[in-house]
Amino acid sequence: MLKVDRPKTLKENALESLRDAITADLLKPGERLVERALCESMGVSRTVVRECIRHLESERLVVGIPNSGYVVATIGRDDVEEIYQIRSMLECAAVASCATQATAKTVSRLRSLCDEITDSLEQQDVLQALKVTCEFYEVIFTTGGKTVSWDLVEQLNARISRLRALTLSQGERRSQGPENLRNIVDAIEQQDAKRAAELCASHLEGAALLAYQLI
Repeated sequence: MLKVDRPKTLKENALESLRDAITADLLKPGERLVERALCESMGVSRTVVRECIRHLESERLVVGIPNSGYVVATIGRDDVEEIYQIRSMLECAAVASCATQATAKTVSRLRSLCDEITDSLEQQDVLQALKVTCEFYEVIFTTGGKTVSWDLVEQLNARISRLRALTLSQGERRSQGPENLRNIVDAIEQQDAKRAAELCASHLEGAALLAYQLI
């Protein structure tokens, strides 16, 4: 089926702006979302802002406080542990499956995405790096035939991106993270499913430990 990109609606742009502000920690955990201020800063109506907030609530990025409106959600240590446990189960299986299915074209695409991630981080554009990272994993999951698993990951992606942004704020992780992804791609190219899964598990373990320290 042919796919035609369409311009984003006002609501979609506003939603992306709010989500990015939370992910980049411009809106801090526990910070109250003031509708009037958001309307003025984004140039949209109160209806659009309310729709965006409801959507972000479904992504668990904001929470409602009785009689006080909405605040940016806080990610606790228990949340971090569970998110990384889920990621480990799904992503390790996906990279192993990808290693048995990937073509040379797939490997080339994954390497290109790794380069884009590195370039974005070198330019300190963490949000762009996060978007490309999501695309990187989507290629792995879809190549490995893990479409249901990818649906589950997408439901967590907003919170996953918050944690990635947190860990990538650390200098060493900015270089180590992309290097880990390149090693995973090497294993995929060699069709070594076991090695790919082991590298993925190690990558996530390092990210989880860093996230625990920073939360």
